[in-house]
Amino acid sequence: MAGLALVILMGVAFARGNAGREVAINLGIVTLDAVPVTFVAFGGMVVGMAVVLVAGINADLKVRKLLRERHMKQSLTERGRSDAGEGGKLLE
Repeated sequence: MAGLALVILMGVAFARGNAGREVAINLGIVTLDAVPVTFVAFGGMVVGMAVVLVAGINADLKVRKLLRERHMKQSLTERGRSDAGEGGKLLE
């Protein structure tokens, strides 16, 4: 909770310190004039979080696929063992 409060206080201090300051942003296709610095900073943070989310989802899907394959292989070997064990009991 203290860490979260510190981050919020730092964000508020940044916003107050840069209130009224504006910059121009050239995106290559379009140029945005008079964009508040606070919007640029927080917008960059939001875009960064979205990139991390997409990268995390991609990594998570790869891990889930590997675990699913391992589980399928393990269940097949266990099923093979149990089938061999049942066959032996029937012959006795």
